Amino acid sequence: MTTRWLTAEEQRAWRAYIAATHLVEDAIDRQLQQDAGMPHLYYSILANLSEAPERRLRMTDLAERTKITRSRLTYAVTRLERDGLVRREDDRCDRRGSVAALTGAGTEVLERTAPGHVDTVRAVLFDHLTEEQVGQLAEICSGLTRAMEADDSRPTSDDVPWRRRSNPPCGAAREAAGPGAGD
Repeated sequence: MTTRWLTAEEQRAWRAYIAATHLVEDAIDRQLQQDAGMPHLYYSILANLSEAPERRLRMTDLAERTKITRSRLTYAVTRLERDGLVRREDDRCDRRGSVAALTGAGTEVLERTAPGHVDTVRAVLFDHLTEEQVGQLAEICSGLTRAMEADDSRPTSDDVPWRRRSNPPCGAAREAAGPGAGD
C-alpha cells in the first residue's frame, strides 16, 4: 500500500485546522477553569445532561454524545459526582447499566458559567467569521462527523463509545416487544 501524502494545499489546511482547534479549545478550557474550576469536557457532560429528558442519560448514551471512552467518562462523572454536580443512578430498564443525572447544584453551575462560556465561544470563533462562513463551518463539520460515524472500517471495541448503540428507553423497549410484554 502506498501512502497518499497530503498536497501542499491539504497540508496548509490541516495545519490551520490543528492550530485553530487547539487555540479554541485552550481558550474555552481556560475560561471554564477560571469560572467553574472544570475543563471543557466536564462542562460538556453537564450541558448534555441539562438538555436530556429529566436531566438524565444512560452512561453509554452520554459517552456517545461526548465522543469519549467509557473509562474516561466514568472518571469524569466520578469527579462531578464527588463535587455534587452529578448523581449516578441504577438504570430502571437495564440493571447492567447506570444513568448520570444532573443535580440542582450542577444546574446552578451551568447557569452561572454559561454566559461566560458563550462569550468565549463567540469571541474566539464566531466573531471572526462571516454569516456565510458559519454556515460553511457547520456544513464541513457535520459532513466530517457523518462520514466518520458511518465508516464501517473504524474499530468497534467497547472503548469506542460512539460505535456502540445503547438500549432503547424503557417505553420504547416495551412498545417494540408488543402488548403485554413486561407487564
